[in-house]
Amino acid sequence: MNKITLFSIILLIIFGFDTMANPLLEPFNTPFGVPPFDKIKNEDFMPAFKEAMALHNKEIDAIIHNKQKPTFANTIEAYEISGELLNQISTIFFNLNSANTNPELQSIARDITPLLSAHSDEIMMNKELFNKVKYVYDERDKLNLKPFEMRLLEEMYKNFVRQGANLSPTDKEKLKEINKELSVLTLKFGENVLQDVNIFRLVIDNKNDLEGLMQSDIEAAAETAKHEKMDGKWVFTLQNPSVMPFLQYAKNRELRKKMQQAYINRGNNNNDYDNKKIINDIVNLRLKRANLLGYKSHAQYVLEENMINTPDKAMKLLMEIWKPALEVAKNEKQEMQKLINDEGNKFNLEAWDWRYYAEKVRKAKYDLNEEELKPYFKLDNVRQGAFDVANKLYGITFKERDDIPKYNSEVRTYEVFNSDGSHLGILFMDFHPRAGKSSGAWMTNYREQYHKAGKNIDPIVSLVFNFTRPTAETPALLTWDETETLFHEFGHGLHGLFANSKFRSQSGTNVARDFVELPSQIMEHWVAEPSVLKMYAKNYKTGEEIPNALIQKIQNSRYFNQGFANVEFVASAILDMKYHTIEKPTTIKADEFQAKVAKEIGLIPEIAYRHGSTQFSHIFDGGYDAGYYSYLWAGVLDCDAYQAFEESGIFNKETAQKFKDNILSKGNTEDPMKLYIKFRGKEPTIEALLKDRGLK
Repeated sequence: MNKITLFSIILLIIFGFDTMANPLLEPFNTPFGVPPFDKIKNEDFMPAFKEAMALHNKEIDAIIHNKQKPTFANTIEAYEISGELLNQISTIFFNLNSANTNPELQSIARDITPLLSAHSDEIMMNKELFNKVKYVYDERDKLNLKPFEMRLLEEMYKNFVRQGANLSPTDKEKLKEINKELSVLTLKFGENVLQDVNIFRLVIDNKNDLEGLMQSDIEAAAETAKHEKMDGKWVFTLQNPSVMPFLQYAKNRELRKKMQQAYINRGNNNNDYDNKKIINDIVNLRLKRANLLGYKSHAQYVLEENMINTPDKAMKLLMEIWKPALEVAKNEKQEMQKLINDEGNKFNLEAWDWRYYAEKVRKAKYDLNEEELKPYFKLDNVRQGAFDVANKLYGITFKERDDIPKYNSEVRTYEVFNSDGSHLGILFMDFHPRAGKSSGAWMTNYREQYHKAGKNIDPIVSLVFNFTRPTAETPALLTWDETETLFHEFGHGLHGLFANSKFRSQSGTNVARDFVELPSQIMEHWVAEPSVLKMYAKNYKTGEEIPNALIQKIQNSRYFNQGFANVEFVASAILDMKYHTIEKPTTIKADEFQAKVAKEIGLIPEIAYRHGSTQFSHIFDGGYDAGYYSYLWAGVLDCDAYQAFEESGIFNKETAQKFKDNILSKGNTEDPMKLYIKFRGKEPTIEALLKDRGLK
């Protein structure tokens, strides 16, 4: 007979005996309380969601019907800790729907998303609850609160107002309907992009069409073909590890064009997965919501919460990068056109030619190409390099565990230890593409750090990537961009692991959108440091560390193609702002809209947006709406911050401790600029960023 815990008894009393069969509704009897992925079934989610929402409503009712005078403890703190079970289930479900989805999970997501939106709205617009929060807020100066408690109170009050608590009953109903529609549309946008990625295949049966490609990429395409029952052929997909090497190396120009056009037209194929109408609806609904809440535009609404707090300031930053980057890109274009002409070709450079001829220029100017680099960037070595950098900076260590449940057999799991040997957290790393995984790379949590009943709850962090798979002949080898991506997401992971806040809503990465990229982007600076390269860049065949001559080539080429890299990025960030600074309802035709923006800013046709409208998941289903610029603002922060390490030594323990104490561990307990100044001693300037990117 199984032991029945007190928690289970309570659930039995409240919800009935069916809950006992649902692992999502029982305490996780697993190492470190990780989700019991091996026991959770798809059919467990919907009943678990419903039970958790019912429990959350009971917790809210208890706050509302408390007869005592509202206080920080019985109102603010009680609200903060409410909904723990719902948060836990939602976190597991939506993480799986991004990293390991299937048609059944997607169907559940379409059903549960509007229900969760309605559930949240009922709470945030509850007049009785808001009145209690407002009472405590109005009394805040008399409460002798600690600074982090005051910030929690002020941010909570502001959040209620921003979610419609002050609206009239009629306007509240309008807002609920808008939120419901947006929740469905944003989910559908992401599903459409994934479907278009999964549908497309470039099948090659003529070996001559592989000319120029690296052997490792040819092997990977053969493996994909074999997996898809097309032995003897080569299959290329729109996953980054497949499409990017093809555009960079494939000599066949027509096939490059086919790949590039398919890549930029994800969500734009006039099929069942087309996103153009969805974009129109999302943009207009966001504007309608902003207007309802008293803002001129969605961007004004969003940026109120960021370090750069107005659309004008964001656009000013973007244009400060755009102008010099565009000039550099035009020079790069001329270099490549000259090379094309010198080869005896009669065509003009096009967007599908850029990466191919840029690689040729790099070889000619710096005697360096990706094929020369790749053997030194074996995935396991790069991962260990990131671990070693963290160890040298913060003293933490990592131990792989095979006794912890995971959501996919490919996931690797690590226990992370503090410098004193105590447990810090759990880290999942999920490296390779598959049909059920969204493209790109991201960090998330399966559990955030916070305090519960006086006890610290340790974080469970997950890093998700889409790196080239190993083949029968070759281990997984990373490109330079992928190497930087691993360090980038690992920086987010450190932000989550080092979190040290009492309240979950203030913990770790729960910070302003344009502050959250600082911990990730600063980690990229260590990637190319010669002493760090010596730590992890080792030839996968011989084990020899990367030679000094090759390191020098990397250093010499650090500004290579920076015009292109910055132009394609900033163009997308400007496109984001243009969508979200619209102040009047309008019919938006995405293709025409982005073409108009390109013309306005002078985007040269040889460079495409890094993220065109119909596959711009960051802003249409990823939470970066009116915030894609934030990577640039974080660039200002990280370049300025890294100067502190350069000035004191890149592994200086004192500097690292200051960064950990003031940035990585503080979360949203203080104003981010105040935290930055505590670390750096001053506000950042853009000069370090321009210098770092070769734009000055």
